[in-house]
Amino acid sequence: MVGRTASGVITAMVVLMVGVATACGRSTPTATDEFQWLEDNDSPRVHQWVEAENAKTLEVLQKDPRYADNLAQAKDVGNSPDRLAEPTIIHGEIYNFWQDPDHKQGIWRKTSVANYESPQPQWTTVLDVDALASGEGKKWVWKGADCAPVAETRCLVALSEGGEDAVTVREFDLTTNGFVPDGFVLPRGKQDIAWLDDNSLLVGREWQPGELTSSGYAYVVKQWDRGRPLETAVEVGRGEPSDVSTRPVVLTDGENHRLALLDRSPSFFEHEYRLVADGTRPVALPPKADLQGMVANRVLVSLQQDWSVDGTNFPAGTLVALDADALARDPAHPKPTAVYTPGPADALEQVMTTRDQVVVLSLHDVRGRATIYHPGPDGSWTSAPVALPDNATLSATAADDHGSLSYLTVTSFLSPPALWRLDTATGALAEVKNVPPQFDSTGLTVDQWKATSADGTQVPYFVVHRADMPFDGTAPTILHAYGGFGASMTPSYSADLGRLWLARGGAFALANIRGGGEFGPSWHDAALTTDRQRAFDDFAAVGRDLIDRKITAPRHLGISGASNGGLLTGVELTQHPELWNAVDIGVPLLDMLRYQQIAAGASWVGEYGSVDDPAQRAFLARISPYQQLKAGVRYPEPFIWTTTKDDRVGPQHARKFAAKLGALGDPYLYFESSEGGHGSGANIDESALTTALRYTYFMRRLM
Repeated sequence: MVGRTASGVITAMVVLMVGVATACGRSTPTATDEFQWLEDNDSPRVHQWVEAENAKTLEVLQKDPRYADNLAQAKDVGNSPDRLAEPTIIHGEIYNFWQDPDHKQGIWRKTSVANYESPQPQWTTVLDVDALASGEGKKWVWKGADCAPVAETRCLVALSEGGEDAVTVREFDLTTNGFVPDGFVLPRGKQDIAWLDDNSLLVGREWQPGELTSSGYAYVVKQWDRGRPLETAVEVGRGEPSDVSTRPVVLTDGENHRLALLDRSPSFFEHEYRLVADGTRPVALPPKADLQGMVANRVLVSLQQDWSVDGTNFPAGTLVALDADALARDPAHPKPTAVYTPGPADALEQVMTTRDQVVVLSLHDVRGRATIYHPGPDGSWTSAPVALPDNATLSATAADDHGSLSYLTVTSFLSPPALWRLDTATGALAEVKNVPPQFDSTGLTVDQWKATSADGTQVPYFVVHRADMPFDGTAPTILHAYGGFGASMTPSYSADLGRLWLARGGAFALANIRGGGEFGPSWHDAALTTDRQRAFDDFAAVGRDLIDRKITAPRHLGISGASNGGLLTGVELTQHPELWNAVDIGVPLLDMLRYQQIAAGASWVGEYGSVDDPAQRAFLARISPYQQLKAGVRYPEPFIWTTTKDDRVGPQHARKFAAKLGALGDPYLYFESSEGGHGSGANIDESALTTALRYTYFMRRLM
């Protein structure tokens, strides 16, 4: 996703989910990889192969008698007006991006705070993306807007062609609702941009052809001033071509204090921060530390590793604050104070800042918590818990940098999203919006259990099922997980899941396997690189536990995962084909010996390891689904799906995996959407098509 982060940067650096494409491995196919030709996105032969595979899959799934209703239900869910219009606060007004049948590509719109909180808000259209796309002959996909921090009347709007991560960026004027004549325009590319002030940008992009890291991201950052040609931008710092990226970060607070930094990432999880004002001296933070914003001239940093400073130890998972003025004077000797410190079952999830307060969202045993933190004049922090519903997932939705207004979203498997207004100055809390139920949850219940993994670790998981479900091993069950990049999987409301699966007697399980962030950095670190088998073992253990509890049986058990989760389900197909009868593999990594040469794959060496390291290569070869497909094994028929426009993971993995299954004589279904980027479609109807295909597949295999 490209949008406003805590540091106010338009960025294409995204966790794999959850970058101008790098080399797509277009070298001559070798005898050991007969399907390497499928890596060439520009090949007519590849296009013909994709069209033929799509036709075969659609012939099977679209002729299933359940497909038409599945598609109608998925479209109804996606286009329903009874969705939460998630707010963004800009200059005291509420902005929202919205798609519906009349606005397939979407509209950016606004209203007042009071009007937004009314039952039927009256919106003013700011930018009609459909009209823009039609007028310019482009299939523009909205990727977000980042507004100048002081005046907040000029914004950088990011638009993608077909949903890819590469974006075109154009300056937009909120006072005229139009693009700025002779304003800032950045041509298509994977680029990182931050407002230095209302008339200057810091930009990381491909300035000269090939001036990208091996991961396909920028490593040269320049300052571009209003009214000057882009080619006159002045370099303020650079990283190395071997890095993942170097990007600008400008932190601001409600009093307009500002700190401009360069964030050099030697690997996906490591950072070296340098002050733009003095690009030669790094800030003495630990490598695994993430900037989270600024409040009252204090820089907020979340720690992904232990940090000891002047005899004080700050454990991984802690949120600390640093005095911005002191940091600017002496970046070599930061003096942190703890804001939030996790307990054994806790994890820091999100940080949201208003003018004078910080809201920390955390997990306790995979259940959401929210706390307001107030800075004191002596550098200390006081806390006040927010009394939101228990046993729910909390999400930071919007906050006013110049006031005390913030919004939080509360949801669970069976409770539709509800929006709560929180005044961070007074602690006043009120539910202001809720979504009507999108499916009948009567008779459904949620349990949380634990499975024992191969090394004895207890792995929690949730199961949504009918309360009167007989424990006789017959429940059609989908097991889902992610297990990577420190991303937490928490209960959330899905009308698609509810209507197309739960309402028809299916059960759904969500596993909190290692590699995720549900229990802090250590839970993630436990499954890094050559320890990644732990995540796969955790997932298999949950599957066996579902069987042992007689919820389901292999005949009725399916698994799903996308992106890194697609790697997970691909591994489970090859390692435990006997455990599952349906395997859903979405926008996946599958060829782990070539992943570094496909799309943005080189950026994830910190997560997966590198084929250049002999021990890591040996491990990757042992777990790589593409290499581990074997003749003579009875694999359950998988459904493999991806998009041509995925410039993050790339469709090459999915294509090659399907082709190899076909060469082995094993059944499979394959679908590749022409649009959508690293997702399931570029608009609601395209995503609904993929959803309908997936659930039709699960019904055919498990029901």
